[in-house]
Amino acid sequence: MLFRGRRDTLRMAVAGVASGLGLGRSGPSSARSGAPVRVGVDAEFGLVNSTSAQAIELGLRVAIAEVNAAGGLLGGRPLELVVRDNRSIPARAVANLKELAALPDLVAVFGGKFSPVVIDAVPLVHEIGLPFIAVWSSADPIIDNFRSPGFMFRVGLRDSLAMPKMLATAQSRDLQRVGLLLANTGWGRSNLAAAQRYLSAAGRPALAHVAWFNWGEVSLLQRYQSLRHAGAQAVLLVANDDDAAGLVREVAGLPQPERLPLLCHQGITGGKFVTLAGAALQDVDLSVLQTYSFFDAPAAVRERFLRVASQVAPISRIDDIEAPTGVAQAYDALHILAKAVNLAGRTDRRAVRDALERVPEHRGLIRHYRPPFTAQRHEALSAAELLMARYRSDGVLVPAGER
Repeated sequence: MLFRGRRDTLRMAVAGVASGLGLGRSGPSSARSGAPVRVGVDAEFGLVNSTSAQAIELGLRVAIAEVNAAGGLLGGRPLELVVRDNRSIPARAVANLKELAALPDLVAVFGGKFSPVVIDAVPLVHEIGLPFIAVWSSADPIIDNFRSPGFMFRVGLRDSLAMPKMLATAQSRDLQRVGLLLANTGWGRSNLAAAQRYLSAAGRPALAHVAWFNWGEVSLLQRYQSLRHAGAQAVLLVANDDDAAGLVREVAGLPQPERLPLLCHQGITGGKFVTLAGAALQDVDLSVLQTYSFFDAPAAVRERFLRVASQVAPISRIDDIEAPTGVAQAYDALHILAKAVNLAGRTDRRAVRDALERVPEHRGLIRHYRPPFTAQRHEALSAAELLMARYRSDGVLVPAGER
């Protein structure tokens, strides 16, 4: 049912998109003329059960198809995507970025899901002057890196927005005491810092306890129970799909009074969470933070996106899109970058970096960006875009009706 994101399928489909979108026309405006302008994506394609990298690639390829259908960039040059797999390993990501940076006319790179991987890339990105756009990784230090001029940009969730939204959601549900269950990584620490800042000002809900876990642990139940015994009425979970799915199965096996609501960071949506959680998912009160839902989009917007997406991937309806925020964030980011390249007037990376701060506006899927970035702000999204979502019985993620 769900989009599998196979790269070979995408590439074959993209080759046929041109004629379907009118790219076969001739003349100076055609995207067939001139050397290609390249963008890279370095993400966790080879990670078992990954859907995040595939979602990002899908969003990029749909946007690229639209850009090329409209005539390409810089007076008719086609836009081309170069894909690299870091398998969620920081050293591989650094090596991939060096390789991508050596390519002619490559103007920027899009990152993958894992904040620790992207954080490790920050020094190199600034050393070589390579515009980097984060479209999933949410740790605050990715942008708050104390470099000037900054080459890191983000069209995606930021932890200092994510944690306040989850805490406010708990409060709105009258859950007065919460526990934090956090991955023991830079991502988890970013979320703890965000929670502490929010609670120092808001004061509610009360923080009962904080528990840490390492990726890939066999069981999280003991840490979950430590939060419950400390008086938590809900658990705010910062985890990836496999760890979260294991916890869901364990919580579903508890007596009903011991099953606390789980409010989850978007990280669980970047893999085969639904498959791994199985039937237990329907026995747990679980919601997940998102920046966008295709179900909330106007019908005309959905239809336009699906028309192109169906030519790029085996997608016929929005229910087929896994990890929808990854798709939408990458799609919007690519279109913003395309405007910046045209504004720069060349493929010089510093000129493109400067132009990203000067794009006046872009009407995207997630929001109307006015402007997307400024010299003082390299974050494109705000708290206004955040929503909570739930999984239907068929595994499709839909809005929970909370804003």
